[in-house]
Amino acid sequence: MSEIKVMIVDDSAVVRKYLSDLLSKAGITVVGAAADPLFAMQRMKSNWPDVLVLDVEMPRMDGITFLKQVMAERPTPVVMCSTLTEKGGQTTMQAMAAGAVGFVTKPKIGLKDFLEDDSNGIVTAVRAAAKANMSVLKRAQPGMPKPGAARAMAVAPGPQDAMAETTDRVIAVAISTGGVQTIEAVLTRLPRTVPGMVIVQHMPPNFTASLAARLNGLCDLEVLEAKDGDRVINGRVLFAPGGRHMRLKRSGAQYVVEVFDGPLVNHHRPNADVLLKSVAQCAGRNAIGVVMTGMGDDGARGLREMFNAGAKTAAQDEASCVVFGMPREAIKHGGVQQVVSLDELPSWLMAAARSAVSSA
Repeated sequence: MSEIKVMIVDDSAVVRKYLSDLLSKAGITVVGAAADPLFAMQRMKSNWPDVLVLDVEMPRMDGITFLKQVMAERPTPVVMCSTLTEKGGQTTMQAMAAGAVGFVTKPKIGLKDFLEDDSNGIVTAVRAAAKANMSVLKRAQPGMPKPGAARAMAVAPGPQDAMAETTDRVIAVAISTGGVQTIEAVLTRLPRTVPGMVIVQHMPPNFTASLAARLNGLCDLEVLEAKDGDRVINGRVLFAPGGRHMRLKRSGAQYVVEVFDGPLVNHHRPNADVLLKSVAQCAGRNAIGVVMTGMGDDGARGLREMFNAGAKTAAQDEASCVVFGMPREAIKHGGVQQVVSLDELPSWLMAAARSAVSSA
C-alpha cells in the first residue's frame, strides 16, 4: 500500500499525541496535528493530506463548517472522531451527510488506553478512507426534506391503513463505509409502496438512532432504528441498532425483526451476514438482497445464501461506490445476479419487487 498522509485536527493535546503515535506505528504518515480548523487549514495549504481525522466540536470553527470548506476547496476523505454521546452522534451524522466517509467513537473514560489500543478501529478507518472514491460523494450541503415530506409524515397512516398491511416482500441491505450519503440517495427516491427494508449499516450505539431520525425527515418512508419485535411492512425502513445484531423472523403471516446482543461476528456488531442469512431462511424467494459500498467482506456469505434460496440479489457497481470492498467480495462469492449503479438502484429495487410478486 502506498504512503497515506494524515492530518489530525483535535483540540485535545492528548488525543493529538496518541493518535499520531498510533498511526505512525501502523506505517501511516502524520503530516500535521492542529488544535483547531483554522490552524489546520493553514498547514494543509503547504502539505495537503490524503485523509483528515477531525474532531466534532472544535474551537473557533465548528467541524461541520470546516468540513464543508474542505469539500468545497478540495474534496478529501474525512474520518470523524467523536465521543459517544447523543449530541455527538447527531453532529457526526451531519458531518457524514456533508461528505465525511468514516467515524470513530472516543470513550469519555479510559481515553488514553483507548488511543493506545491498535484494535480501536482508527487505523482501519483511516486506511478505508484513503481508498474512498471522493468523486461519487455529493458536494452539496446536507439534504433538506422534500417538498411536502413534512406534511406527508404528519398524516402518516395508522395501523388500520393500507400501509400497515403485511407485505410478503423484504428488502435486505448491507452497507458500510460511505453508507450515509449512499443510502440517503436511495431512500429519498423510493415510494412508500416499496417493500419493508431491513438494513445493517456498520455503526456503534447512538449513531444509528441519529441516522434514522435524519433520514426519516428526508424521506417519504418511515425510517426507524429497529426495536425487538418491530414489524417489517411496506414503506418502513428498519436499521439495526449500533452495537446490536438484527435478524429477520416470521411471526405467523408477518415478518418481524429480532434485535439481540451477542459477540462480534467478523469484527462487526451489527453484522450483515447475520441479517442476510436470516432473510434467506425466513423469506427465501420473497426477498431482495443488496450489498453496497463498504470495506471488507461482510454480507458476501449472507447474500450468497439469499441467492441460493431464490432471492433476487444485486451489488452496487464500483464506479458509484465510495469503497468497493463489500460489493467486490459479494460478487466473488457468487451471490450477485446483477451489478447496479447507485442511480439505477431505486428503480431496480422496485422492478425486482414487482417481479417477485408476479412470479410468486
